[in-house]
Amino acid sequence: MRELNISRRIGPTMIHLFFWCFTIISLVPFILIFMVSISSEDSILQKGFSLFPNEISFEAYKFLFNDFSEIARAYGVTIIATLIGTVVSLLITALFAYPLSRPSLPFRRTLSFYIFFTMLFGGGLAPWYITYVNMLGIKNTIFSMIIPNLLLSAFNVLLMRSFFSTTIPETVIESATIDGASEITIFFKIVVPLSLPIMATIGLFNTLAYWNDWYNCMLFIDKPDLYNIQYLMTKTLTNIQYLLMKSNSSAQVGELLAKMPRESVRMALAIVGVAPLLFAYPFFQKYYISGITSGAVKG
Repeated sequence: MRELNISRRIGPTMIHLFFWCFTIISLVPFILIFMVSISSEDSILQKGFSLFPNEISFEAYKFLFNDFSEIARAYGVTIIATLIGTVVSLLITALFAYPLSRPSLPFRRTLSFYIFFTMLFGGGLAPWYITYVNMLGIKNTIFSMIIPNLLLSAFNVLLMRSFFSTTIPETVIESATIDGASEITIFFKIVVPLSLPIMATIGLFNTLAYWNDWYNCMLFIDKPDLYNIQYLMTKTLTNIQYLLMKSNSSAQVGELLAKMPRESVRMALAIVGVAPLLFAYPFFQKYYISGITSGAVKG
């Protein structure tokens, strides 16, 4: 009996140990980027990247925040696109997924298959680009970073549909219908309050997609004033002179290049770009786990 109790304790302990090790290993890249960002440029050039910097220096952050206007503008564009895009995309996804979860919807299986089909095949980049540029005219506007991602993600729709089907009792909806509630009232007064876990989960997915989106900015934006933070970071990581060319005259660029901590600036900019999400994620964690597990019970 004693041996059986010991074996039962060893199992959960080993699982917890495995996930702790996995978590630590997952954090190593972030820790390395931060450590490099606070390392002196000389130590990086001499000994390379290290988790334990030989000489701590905040010159990279001083360089970035010396003229913060470009980064602040990119942050503003990203925040606006993320807030508007996340809310509107979440609303569209919920309004599409809820009818698909209702057994009374005609051709429900056909529509669900159509949504699933879009996960497997796309229309191609050229038609996609021409549609947005020539028909919608979103080039060089902030809508080019909002509208393309508004088109429904099939995975999000199916995940939310599964949650509605398995979590919200049909008897509750039938009772509300008998009491005279309209479909809009049922959706906003009953379905949405009961679906906060999946709403937070899909909202987190949308937030990550909008915040990390640099591809649409690269395709549709030619004006530097409309660059978002991720595309600004991408340009800077590939061409560290970009920030200098934007914030200084050509006569000063050569002098500043000689003094600039290049490698640490790249890592510091990566930290600046990802830090808001790292701080926001713990607040969504509870709803995120609940939404994933509840929505994955049935297909």
